[in-house]
Amino acid sequence: MWLRDELLKSIWHAFTALDVDQRGKVSKSQLKVLSHSLCTVMKIPHDPVALEEHFKDDNKGPLSNQGYMPYLNRFILDKVQEEFDVLEFNKMCWTLCYKKNICTKHLLISDQEAFKVWCIFNFLSEDKYPLVIITEEIEYFLRKLMEAMGSGWDEEKFADYKLQLNTKNNCLSAWELIELVGMGYFSKGMNCQTLSMGIMEVFQELILDVLKQGYMMKKGHKRKNWTERWFVLRPTSLSYYVCEDQVEKKGDIILDRTCCVESLPDKEGKKNLFIIKCIDKSFEISASDKKKKQEWLQAIQTCIQLLRLGLPSPHREARLRRREHRQRQQSEEDDLAERMKHLQAANENKQRQLEGMRKKMEEAAAKAAVEEHRRKQTQLDLQDRYRLDLEKEKMVRQQMEEQVAQKSSELEQYLQRVRELEDMYHRLEEALEDERQAKQDEEVVLKLQARLLEEEAAKRAELEQIHLQQQRALSQTEAEKQELVAEQLAKERALQAAMLQLERMERERHGALEQYEKVSKKLERAANKTKTWKDKVAKHEGLVRLIQPGPKGPQRITNWGPASFTDAELELRKKSWQEKNCFTD
Repeated sequence: MWLRDELLKSIWHAFTALDVDQRGKVSKSQLKVLSHSLCTVMKIPHDPVALEEHFKDDNKGPLSNQGYMPYLNRFILDKVQEEFDVLEFNKMCWTLCYKKNICTKHLLISDQEAFKVWCIFNFLSEDKYPLVIITEEIEYFLRKLMEAMGSGWDEEKFADYKLQLNTKNNCLSAWELIELVGMGYFSKGMNCQTLSMGIMEVFQELILDVLKQGYMMKKGHKRKNWTERWFVLRPTSLSYYVCEDQVEKKGDIILDRTCCVESLPDKEGKKNLFIIKCIDKSFEISASDKKKKQEWLQAIQTCIQLLRLGLPSPHREARLRRREHRQRQQSEEDDLAERMKHLQAANENKQRQLEGMRKKMEEAAAKAAVEEHRRKQTQLDLQDRYRLDLEKEKMVRQQMEEQVAQKSSELEQYLQRVRELEDMYHRLEEALEDERQAKQDEEVVLKLQARLLEEEAAKRAELEQIHLQQQRALSQTEAEKQELVAEQLAKERALQAAMLQLERMERERHGALEQYEKVSKKLERAANKTKTWKDKVAKHEGLVRLIQPGPKGPQRITNWGPASFTDAELELRKKSWQEKNCFTD
């Protein structure tokens, strides 16, 4: 039965190959093709509408694998109900990814053998993404490969290779593992055919779950004759073929928890016999020798035992045990590191305490040495003074006893300080507990702040709606403004036309003024000329008129001289002159 984690590993390779930009995103069209291919090889009805419905909120641009994984689990993997060809499924995923990641032309293996190494990588890799195979599983695979090729294991060469793996975080990708095997680093001296056969054997053992295979004789059920067949043992069945190319399959012996295998005595000229008893029928088989018989008995019995216990195939069980062992070892190493850390901290604390005690003891020893020197000096003084009397000696003894009492008091004070330090340590622990409680209170406050931030986000969304309404009002105002601008442009065009007409009228007025000035000048010349002629005529008339006696009154003085005209004539000339002036104006 297929396992979802192993299927996801192959799909991850295909998805990563479609991710050209290596951003974890693939376009919807490529996801449609991938989903249709998966449904085809897994015998699931493909529903293209489901993909559109799943990604209905993102119709354009790339889609993240975060969004494709729920679709993959719900609409594809959860719908698998019947057995399908896992090998064909892996080949489909391999076809999508291998050309973009590796070129096998410069390797010692073909594309088909590289595909088998890729499948072995998926089987042995960790259940973490991106997929890698760690050093322990690399060694397990290489040991299997060397054993299949009939070559010994070179521990020193692999130790040197481990040093190179340190630069790659002690792990390899699928393409690095294919290159390692294809370059023949661990298979030097072996020809390509031997390497190919070794890869095939490991592939059959790990991927196809072939636990054992070989030629044996089988007794028929109808004719009761013995026929040589090629037997292939898997965790749940013992299949037999015409020959080892496994092209023509003759039948299967289905193994379950009710089956049993027993040794039989030699009979009918056949040796090394054993029988497999199933519910509906039994199968008698003859091995080539006792060793082969024992190996087949043990292998078949192991399969039946695993089925009774409900355990997976031996290789999967071994892989699970290795992972559990690594996890336990890692957990033990973490615990050991934590204990070492605590012990180191405690040791450093003890070292500091011992250092403090050593310094205090050194100070006490120095004081004692000073006292001893003083005592010796006192003794010398006593010897020099021919020994003091007994009372002085008692006084010295009393002084010494007081000093001892003082030392005892100092020691008691030191012990009191040690107890105070222990009390301070307990208080420090209580303070740390209070700090932890304060951190919990701070987390509560942070959650409250998060809730307030959510409310603020809601308010922001409401303000954005108001802003959108204002934008629509501004858009309407902008349209009205454009109408006013168009009307203003029309008025400006009318004003410009009026200005042009005004300029034309101004030019016409200037022309009229110039014509008026010309006429005025012409009229002025004519008036001057008329005046000149009038003067000449007046002068001529004055000379021609007869001199008559004038009135008795005073004579008028005119431009033509005194008493040139009478009052009546002067009045007539004045009236005539006024009439001419009015006409001229």
